[in-house]
Amino acid sequence: MAKARILLTGGRGMVGQNILEHPHAANWEFVAPTSKELDLTDFRATRQFMADLRPDAVIHSAGRVGGIQANIAHPVDFLVTNVDLGRNVILAAREAGVGKLLNLASSCMYPRNALNPLGEALVLQGELEPTNEGYALAKIFATRLCEYINRETPGLHYKTLIPCNLYGRHDKFAPQHSHLIPAIIHKVHQAKVQHLAEVDIWGDGTARREFMYAGDLADAVLRALEGFDQLPDLINIGLGHDYSINEYYAAAAQVIGWQGRFVHDTTKPVGMKQKLVDIGRQRAWGWMPATALHEGIEKAYHYYLQDKHA
Repeated sequence: MAKARILLTGGRGMVGQNILEHPHAANWEFVAPTSKELDLTDFRATRQFMADLRPDAVIHSAGRVGGIQANIAHPVDFLVTNVDLGRNVILAAREAGVGKLLNLASSCMYPRNALNPLGEALVLQGELEPTNEGYALAKIFATRLCEYINRETPGLHYKTLIPCNLYGRHDKFAPQHSHLIPAIIHKVHQAKVQHLAEVDIWGDGTARREFMYAGDLADAVLRALEGFDQLPDLINIGLGHDYSINEYYAAAAQVIGWQGRFVHDTTKPVGMKQKLVDIGRQRAWGWMPATALHEGIEKAYHYYLQDKHA
């Protein structure tokens, strides 16, 4: 029996690579073109590729991603590129009659002042976080486009996962590109090899964040492919609990083996006090992440040591 053919966009990104290296990925035939092989910002090329491939399903994980600094510096690019990617992939799939599409969104779609935990119904119910508003608007656009297609074309099932923050293998560790956990790993490792006694933490370290190991998201994606009909149209994917910034630093120091002390720079910005997604739908769906924080940081640190410039 032939394996189902899956078009995976963003196959060279952190999420895409974690999907492809998952032990169960061999159950499908994944087609993951590079940006040189297929420019997803070119609708004509994307439409032709989709028509020729005729995949059984599409996983859309491609995106222009970056930390706060990059989002603030390039809001036009984060908005337009991600809108183009979402529009082209989703509409090309619809035109080719692809019955199943899984769109990967982001918890930054939630209003900045909403009460935690953040339920799926809160999308578009308040003001977005200004520092990554362009990226969030693009993710909202793709999510709503999937919902509209479901409503308009009953034979198509285009669904969206909203993951919490992610870290893990294939992450970006360079300070100008990294998010919180890879930035912490890099900073604490440098303190260890340079024999530094102190590491600084922005703010008082009490802000709370929910970070899931990227391999666990890959597991959820493959679980969704296996039982697509049982998957809700819109569903958060997260841990169900969070940690303080101080706890992430302490965990990284323990894994890396650095025994200095932390100092807090309260003049620096810290962003939202908390961002925790509601996983009620996820629990009902019957899936939970398997990787504990220390285990995930160990895997990410091992990858960092293999590839310092990831």
